[in-house]
This record gives sequence, structure tokens and C-alpha cells, in this order.
Amino acid sequence: MEIEGFVIHHTACIEKHQNYDFIIHADGSVTASSISVQPGQIHICLEGDFNIGYAAMSLDQKTQLFIASKVIMELSRLHDISPLYLFPHTDDCPGSYFPWNSLVIYPVDGYH
Repeated sequence: MEIEGFVIHHTACIEKHQNYDFIIHADGSVTASSISVQPGQIHICLEGDFNIGYAAMSLDQKTQLFIASKVIMELSRLHDISPLYLFPHTDDCPGSYFPWNSLVIYPVDGYH
């Protein structure tokens, strides 16, 4: 099955998705599903509510985004897809304050 991209969620989503392919917990740990949620897409959920704006990201949030970047890079390598094919779950998910610019992905040289 060809992968079209990565769908990003947060746990505060109003449209609760029952399953995710990967959950990146607030402490940086990762839980992987044993089955694919939706063929053609990889659903990644970050624990937290990104509808809340912060003056600055905490160390835990930075770690969580770093781990998410690493997971996306590895999955893109395994599935031969650009890690830049990132899509929000909905207009409201992963939240209006999701730090897309902090999800740093460099497909040529890896994460820097």
C-alpha cells in the first residue's frame, strides 16, 4: 500500500479518533498501533491540547516535537515517501496553536 502522507492529530480533538498509528506522549514516549488505522495514511497523534497558546514551549513539548520529527523521518524512509507530506486532521485539529514550524524536518540531511 502506497502511503500518501502523515495526518497529525492532538488528543484534544473534538472529533475523537479512536485509533492512531502512533501516539507521541507528552513525556516523549511513543505508542505504536498493531494495525493500520487508514490505508494510505499514517495517523500520528501528539498528546496535549494545541488550542492553548503558550508564551514559550516547555522542554517536554520540544522533546515531544523532536520525537515526532524522528518518527516521521524514519517512517518516510521505510515507506519511501517525503516527510513533508504533513496534513492536519481537520481545520481544528491538531489545534490552532500547533507549532508546525517547530516540527523541523529536513529530508535531505535528516533532522538538525
